[in-house]
Parts: sequence; structure tokens; C-alpha cells
Amino acid sequence: MHKNSFYNDDRTVTIVPGQGRELENASGESGSEAVPMKRFTRRAFVVGIAIGAFASRFLRAADKTGRLIFVGTYTKKSSRGIYAFRWMPQSGEMTEIGLAAETPNPSFLALAPGHKDLYAVNENGARPGTVSGFLIAPLSGKLKAKNVVPSGGSGPAHLTTDHTDQALFVANYNSGSVASYQILPDGSLSEPVSNIYFPGGSVNPERQKTAHSHCTTVSPDNRYLLVNDLGLDRIMVFHFDPKTAKLTPNDPPYYSAIPGSGPRNLAFHPNGRWAYSINEIVSTIDCMHWDSSKGTLTRFQNISTLPMDHETPTDGATVAVHPNGRYLYASNRGDDSITAFSIDPGNGRLTLIQRISCEGNTPRHFAVDPGGKWLVVANQDSANLVVLRCNPNTGKLSSTGRQYPLDSPVCVVFD
Repeated sequence: MHKNSFYNDDRTVTIVPGQGRELENASGESGSEAVPMKRFTRRAFVVGIAIGAFASRFLRAADKTGRLIFVGTYTKKSSRGIYAFRWMPQSGEMTEIGLAAETPNPSFLALAPGHKDLYAVNENGARPGTVSGFLIAPLSGKLKAKNVVPSGGSGPAHLTTDHTDQALFVANYNSGSVASYQILPDGSLSEPVSNIYFPGGSVNPERQKTAHSHCTTVSPDNRYLLVNDLGLDRIMVFHFDPKTAKLTPNDPPYYSAIPGSGPRNLAFHPNGRWAYSINEIVSTIDCMHWDSSKGTLTRFQNISTLPMDHETPTDGATVAVHPNGRYLYASNRGDDSITAFSIDPGNGRLTLIQRISCEGNTPRHFAVDPGGKWLVVANQDSANLVVLRCNPNTGKLSSTGRQYPLDSPVCVVFD
């Protein structure tokens, strides 16, 4: 195994790739305390009733008004940027608001934890990419631009914020790099703090000549950043400081996927102990133990998202865990389907439940609504958003017949 070297000038780190050892499959009460009640006056009681009534009216109004959904698009045809819809969580219906912000190729979006700000990558072809920040107007669904900063590379494909709304991270696909930013008090972004390039490639001569960073994921404890790199067959792991957004390579610095698989997208289980990575090139999922004390991933299962006899070329795209932690979903481009799995609550292993049509072409991205009753798919090449019903008791998906036209949708986020 070659030694990994890091060159750090506080702005740039270069990782010299080595021959990583392939990881083998691993085998695989609460109490209460009595609190004395304080004596309430009649005035306090009346005030409490008034506040409760106001809160009740507010919640009922919010339920009637609905939440917001934002959709990122490619602006190569008729789309002009980020679009907004009003979402009714009880019925699973969407009402089009329209263009929320005009911005070039906002192919991936991320909401800040407080849901007051939204950030988007801007893919600018061969030119360096950018990242745009917006303030959300909850009543109108419109977005007010804050600032635009360099993405630190070309072809930015994904971004995420940390859990404290202090740092933001961007994966640049074309240049094989990741950049970090401070989120300033007004929600705007700093210039890049760390800008890290990954040299090297892997075994697929057509898809893996160079690094292709595709996803940034913050660990549940907010201590680590994980970066899926399709070109290197690795998931890079970094320590980060939320206050400064500075990245420092972990030891060991990466997880090695099966050669030629192409790790693209990753999701943590709500318990914080399991992570699931979808591999684009071979349409499989790596199921991994996450050791938060060491910042390491260990694979315990590798499972296909497609039948054994499937022959049509496909590309795995997005993976997501249901809010109740009992199910996992993955999208298959080419096959144009969503695959559903159950998650064993004891060991995290996946078992196939279903494969269902996404009712369009090229399901680039999807999102499960926070209530766990619906799944919204962005079908890039058929120019439609599709709402599927999600059964929280069985994990199965079913058609609602509801589709919403939108040119080149590539990312869906719930406010």
C-alpha cells in the first residue's frame, strides 16, 4: 500500500492516491424524573389558553396553506432556474407557484437547517462552476438572491450544509474536487475555505479516468464530511470545524468501494450507525457500518437495485432512507424505476420489497416527504415530476396518477 501524502496551505489539500486495501464483508431503557409543578395564576392560565389557541390556528392555517417544494433544473431548454410548488402533505398534491429564482443550471439544491435559506450549485459547462445563495420568502415561495461564489472547480454536482447552519460543502464532478464555505450571519457564503482536489482514477477506462466527486454528506454527529467519488471508487472522509469550515483528512482518509462500481450518493440511517451508498456504474448499494469514533466505513452487504437477469444499461442515481428508518429507496436511470428495500432493524441489511416505474424517463433525483407518506420523483428526460404514494407500514410505493410538467427537473427538496 502506498503512503498517502497531504499538502495543506490552509486553502488547498491534495490527496495522492494509493492502492487502497479492499474491505471484506463483515459479519454481521429510559427513565423519568418527577418535576414539581409550579402554581399557576388565573392570568397565566388565560394567557396559556390564548397562546394555545393562536398556535392551533397557526398550525391549521399552515396545513391549509401547505409547505413548499423547490425544484432545481437544467436551463438548456425552456427552464430558467429554480421552481417552487405549494405542497399539501395530507393529500400529496402540488400547486405550481412558478419560477422562484432565475439562475443558470441549478442542478442540486440544499436547504439550511433553519429552512430560511436555500443554496444551489450552478453547472457552467467547461467553465468554473458557482454556488448561489437565496433567502426564502415562505408566503410567496419566491427566492431573493444573496450572493454567488466560485464552486472551487468545474461541474458542481452536489452540495450540503452542516447541521448547525455554519458551513456548506460542494462536490465538483468534472474537476474531482470538494470545497467548503462559511455560512455568514446573514446567510450569504464566504469565499472557499478549503479547496481539495483528488488526483487519480480507477478501473473503468471510460468512466473513471479521473476523479469525479459527486456527493457531500455530513455525519449525524456533525464531525465528519463524507465525499462520494465516482471516478476513484472511494468515499473520502474529512474532519471539519463548523465555525471555520476548514477540512482536515481523516486517518484513514477514505473507504474503498468495489473497483468499477462508482459510488455516487449516500444516505445515513436515522440511528447514525449505518450508511448506504448507491453505485452509479453497476447499480448496486453498499451497506456499511459507520464508526463515528474513528470516522470509518465497513461494508457488510452489497446488493443490486435491479434483477439478476436485467440487461438494459442503467445508472444508479439517488438513495434515501424513509424517515421511520424501516425502508430504503433507490432510483434507476435507464430502467426508469424506483427500488424499495426493507431494512433489518437488528443489523441494517436490505431485503428487496418492490421495483416500480417512476412514470417518466431518467429519475435523476427523488425525495421522501417529511411525513413519510409520499415520494416525489424528478424525471429529467421526460420533463415531469411524479408523486408516488408511500405506505409507511409496508414500505411499498404505488401510483397516484399525479404528474406535473417541468422541463429538465433534476433535484427536489421539501421546505
